[in-house]
Amino acid sequence: MAFPVNGFLQLGNYSSTVHTKHGKFVRASKYRHVFGQASKKELCYENLKITKNAWDSNIITTNGKYLACNWDASGGGAFAIIPLSEPGKAPDTVPLFRGHKGPVLDTAFNPFNEQQVISCSDDGNILLWDIPEDFSFHHYVDENDDPKDIVEPTKVLSGHKRKVGHVAFHPCAENVIASCSLDYTVKIWDLESGEAKLTLPHKDLVTSFAFNYNGSLLATTSRDKKLRIWDIRAEKVISEGPGHTGAKPSRVVWAGNTNRVITTGFSRMSDRQVGVWDVDNIEAGPIGGFIVIDASSGVLIPVFDESNNIFYIAGKGDGNIRYYEYDNDELYELSQFPSTDAQRGFAWAPKTACNVKDNEILKSFKTVNDLSVEPVSFIVPRKSDNFQEDIYPDAPSNKPALSSSDWFSGKEVNGPLLVKMESIYEGKLGEITDSKPAVNISEVKKEAQAQKEAASKKLESPKKEEPKKETPKSTPEPTKEESPKENVDDVLKSSSKVDNLLTKVTDESDDEDSRQLKQDEGKDEDWEEVKKPESLKESTPELAKKEDYISKLKPKSKEVAKEEPKVEEPKAEEPKVEPKKEEPKKEEPKKEVKKEEPKKDDSKKDEKAAGAPTLRSTVDKLAKLVETLEGQIGKLTEANAEKNTRIELLEQKIDSLLQK
Repeated sequence: MAFPVNGFLQLGNYSSTVHTKHGKFVRASKYRHVFGQASKKELCYENLKITKNAWDSNIITTNGKYLACNWDASGGGAFAIIPLSEPGKAPDTVPLFRGHKGPVLDTAFNPFNEQQVISCSDDGNILLWDIPEDFSFHHYVDENDDPKDIVEPTKVLSGHKRKVGHVAFHPCAENVIASCSLDYTVKIWDLESGEAKLTLPHKDLVTSFAFNYNGSLLATTSRDKKLRIWDIRAEKVISEGPGHTGAKPSRVVWAGNTNRVITTGFSRMSDRQVGVWDVDNIEAGPIGGFIVIDASSGVLIPVFDESNNIFYIAGKGDGNIRYYEYDNDELYELSQFPSTDAQRGFAWAPKTACNVKDNEILKSFKTVNDLSVEPVSFIVPRKSDNFQEDIYPDAPSNKPALSSSDWFSGKEVNGPLLVKMESIYEGKLGEITDSKPAVNISEVKKEAQAQKEAASKKLESPKKEEPKKETPKSTPEPTKEESPKENVDDVLKSSSKVDNLLTKVTDESDDEDSRQLKQDEGKDEDWEEVKKPESLKESTPELAKKEDYISKLKPKSKEVAKEEPKVEEPKAEEPKVEPKKEEPKKEEPKKEVKKEEPKKDDSKKDEKAAGAPTLRSTVDKLAKLVETLEGQIGKLTEANAEKNTRIELLEQKIDSLLQK
């Protein structure tokens, strides 16, 4: 897929384009060779009963220690918790987390407590669960060696009037969660009190939502085909606009610590699309328009890795996972992980769970045929065994930056507390640091453009100075450029040899003239063609007469050029054009010279007439070329207009069919 690559953007210490031996421009990036690697079969999680519920959720989630999977269970809703340390084939009966009266639709792990998970269900409730420390997917049994279910949730959150489709934890504040429901609302809950403190009303079902980096804003997509940005604590929309026009669900993720969001969705023609949006100006539409991925029917699950600025999309119903590098509102295609095994569910672990020694930048999991879960690692190929600092910046830690009461009271931070990835590489407790302020991409682009313009001015300035330095050396006379006609006239008048040559030419016979012209014609073939100023010939007819004769006898006047070097500069441009222009109409000037030569008084007019046809023929040829080009442009414009008309008619027909 060709995404726009404009200019030379800087990413880390890498320039954006390089020239290959095949003549193509390839964007240089440290992530250009990232590849996805599936795990071996013995490291997969098999014999699972993944839910077949059609609700659009990720189905599976992970925190790097456990994997939660929506289970296909009878008698109410249930989900399974699988420790990642227990791969292989699962028993026929496994311990489940049961407590919902309807199918479980979504789950989410607490980023600040790896033993806590929340679940939402068709029954309209949200349950908070504590995972037992000794929990095992294979060996968590009761006294009779039967799998022991967990049926008592830690807390029940009731407030939604209809089914709850999605839940998520706040990225910075402890014990704060968000949920969306079929009652057309998004609620923000305080887990400590179990109450919904804030409510964001919508006009239709919310299909997806995402917190920004510091959790102060929330982006939502809805079935009413609108994309909204909310100030959560003020409970108001700060920016809103039309999103994807297709009928199927769209998704949204925040592009790291920036003022941009990325959405996936469908067009009216059911093409899968991706859009990058300015959160301060949603109504302006996606930046650069929607990017068409393909025409498949499965929903695209978006994942944005803020540490590496890589955007992943996993399609439901197909096995491919595509990934792109995001840089200043552009998505550059890196590659894709191909697979013949279609996925319905997709999950990714926090950055701190990645295998740093193997240069793994994303640990992900995909469902396979609703029977197993396959781990997929995305790796940057590096030969060095040392810690790769450039691909592992500080990552969000498991320490909350705010308490729930602080956040609800209005306190803000730049983002999550960060931990150094190098400490994870060394197996030590890392130093905790604060996040940096959010990046405004619009301002970054303006600064980059200003720097680019300043650099181009610096490159252009020496080029302008060079001719200024050279001109006084080659032309010591200051008035030479301003009045070339006077200089040429003076040289010709002061040259007695030129006058002798002109007299000799007028006395020569027609045969000698024609013979001389043929010789000159052969000798002038290799001369460099230089355009002659027309105004010079028109304003000084006497000079034009002398130039015409001199051009015919140019080879004979080489001695004059050697003796008088000043004549070379004005004459080097002028005689070279005349012989070449007379070549196609060589005979016409001869006839005119024969008839008019006895009348010496009219010789000026004759020579002017002899040169005129060559100028006219050149102008005529150029005019014909212009007419031909204008005709071709007209045809192309008409063809494009017809094409647009056909496309509009086709869209109208399709719309009418869809409305029926």
